[in-house]
Amino acid sequence: MNNAIMDMVDKANQKENAPQFDIGDTVDVHSKILEGNKERIQVFTGVVIGRSGKGAQEMFTVRRIVAGEGVERKFPVHSPRIEKVEVKRSGVTRRAKLYFLRDRVGKAVRLKERRRV
Repeated sequence: MNNAIMDMVDKANQKENAPQFDIGDTVDVHSKILEGNKERIQVFTGVVIGRSGKGAQEMFTVRRIVAGEGVERKFPVHSPRIEKVEVKRSGVTRRAKLYFLRDRVGKAVRLKERRRV
């Protein structure tokens, strides 16, 4: 009984067209930012290093390097503040979490590109 109710609430809070991307992909995340009474879209570009959760609580982590410093940001997949997620490049990975990229610098951060068939 409770699981059925929880599933209904979970499905009601999910986006119908959730973005499709994998771990290791380089993505542009377009998020809505409110500044006072104005709304604008901010783009965060980086590599998806992990996904966690399920259903409406699913999150993904994007990492990029800014001025020599690593910056990570977590986004909810089904958030209404996420306008869209564009996949720029698909990377080949053999891990579910790419936390080892935190220790790498420069060209070592790059991943091999996945061939598209």
